[in-house]
Amino acid sequence: MFDINNPRYSRILRFVGESGMKRLHDATVVVIGLGAVGSYTVEGLARAGIGHLRLIDFDTIQPSNINRQLYALESTVNRLKSDVAEERVRDINPDCKVESLSVFVHTDTMEEIFAEIQPDFVVDAIDSLTPKVELMAYLMEREIPFISSMGAALRTDPTKIQIGPLRKVEGDPLARMVKKRFRKRNLSMKCKCVYSSEDISSVRRACLGEPEPSTIERKGRVRNVLGSMPTITGIFGLTIANYVIQEILKKGE
Repeated sequence: MFDINNPRYSRILRFVGESGMKRLHDATVVVIGLGAVGSYTVEGLARAGIGHLRLIDFDTIQPSNINRQLYALESTVNRLKSDVAEERVRDINPDCKVESLSVFVHTDTMEEIFAEIQPDFVVDAIDSLTPKVELMAYLMEREIPFISSMGAALRTDPTKIQIGPLRKVEGDPLARMVKKRFRKRNLSMKCKCVYSSEDISSVRRACLGEPEPSTIERKGRVRNVLGSMPTITGIFGLTIANYVIQEILKKGE
């Protein structure tokens, strides 16, 4: 049972007050993609006292994830990211109703992902193009509030990280492909994104690796490996968490 006077909430309660704390506890947030960005987003939301989290990712933890993903440890390699995420949230905040689904996001799984839930906010932390576009289109069609992460790889400057509409994102290969798909489908580019304005053109070619080998778990198109810093991806995720928290706190004002 939620106890607003529990010491785990004391610092955030002092900052947002009882009404704000209740809004956070009453909120439902879905986070889709639990990798480098999504794992840190969940961390911020769980520690803020969000009362209901649904966590989605189909993949397993691999050794190559350890440099940047919160759930990636020697002790968790080969486990489902969704299972590890759920366990961590329960350990942070037992008051949170947390659910996890190991599901590949696409048009035929949207109903399963959003079954019996009315989210206050959705976080898109997917790095695969087609699932990302399908999710964003689904959310816009149903007017569900969301924020989407663009590319965090190859960045080094945290001061270049910002939040804005998709139409303003420049110099981001992932955003460029998303916008191309949006134009073909006549979708609005007003949706909010976290992105970096840092110019990566000089390092992209040098840091582009060979495509990752296929695994049973991996689905979607083959993607080249991009170098990434553990710091920047984490800042992306926490920036998203902060945005979602602030949006939830605005409700009812």
